[in-house]
Amino acid sequence: MKQEIDFVKVNPTQNMTILVKTNHPAEEYIPIASRLMSYDSVYAEQVGFIRRPSKQGADASLYMAGGEFCGNACMAMAAYLAVENRLQPNVEMELSLECSGEERLIECRVKKVNEKYSCQVTMPLPIKVDQKSIPYEGMDLSIGIVSYDSFFHIVMEVDTFSPVWRMRAEGLARLLGILSGTNLIGILMFEPSSNTMAPLIYLPELDSMIWEKGCGSGTASIGAYLCWKNKRTITSPIAQPGGTILVTAVSSKQEITSLVIEGVVGIVAQGKAFIELEGSGQSADSHETSAMLG
Repeated sequence: MKQEIDFVKVNPTQNMTILVKTNHPAEEYIPIASRLMSYDSVYAEQVGFIRRPSKQGADASLYMAGGEFCGNACMAMAAYLAVENRLQPNVEMELSLECSGEERLIECRVKKVNEKYSCQVTMPLPIKVDQKSIPYEGMDLSIGIVSYDSFFHIVMEVDTFSPVWRMRAEGLARLLGILSGTNLIGILMFEPSSNTMAPLIYLPELDSMIWEKGCGSGTASIGAYLCWKNKRTITSPIAQPGGTILVTAVSSKQEITSLVIEGVVGIVAQGKAFIELEGSGQSADSHETSAMLG
């Protein structure tokens, strides 16, 4: 079955994101995303679908193909809405987004700067931050655990992003995917000396795993982890392969009360894609798809 898809392709810290503007049944989200993300189509790391909002006060609704929450996709959506509203340079616009994977509305601020868009997103707060030592591959591995309602991130502090540590991270992601039952697992390799992160995102349902070039949600989790570990409010630029995202984590009485990320977003392309669907229920192949969170 051939379909014509209206889309816009957006670049939040090289976490390339496709926003689908046409209406489609939810059961087609995964097969549509799988085709759009492939090398022989539009090509990106994740896909979100723009829908009519159902919550009072929401300016727009964004539903990710995997049903997860995505900070980078929120920044992408804010930039797209700024374009649609013909936002003038250096004028700030405030938006409330209805997003998959999060019950509350997500507050965004966007400003046009030199043909790109500076986007600020108030992120969901973790329900718990903790640190544990676990036996893994013959060693005691110390990890930070940042837990949310429907997913969690693992923070692995390392001295270097070596191939050995990358393989360990991938193995741990798959193991946790089997044991946890959550729809998303993020392994965030973090080098404290340089404030650098290498984010690995795994969606067990899709068997989709990728080392992302930029991850907004992962940046927020690093901020939450550093705030919890140092017992103070922090503002820190977190470098990642695709660029830098700024995170501010505010604490009060040893609790995290606010998490905000800020990054620069560019509109890459928009137009029509023509795809062939083999079936509405197919799952994405891990070699053809990328993780659907940033």
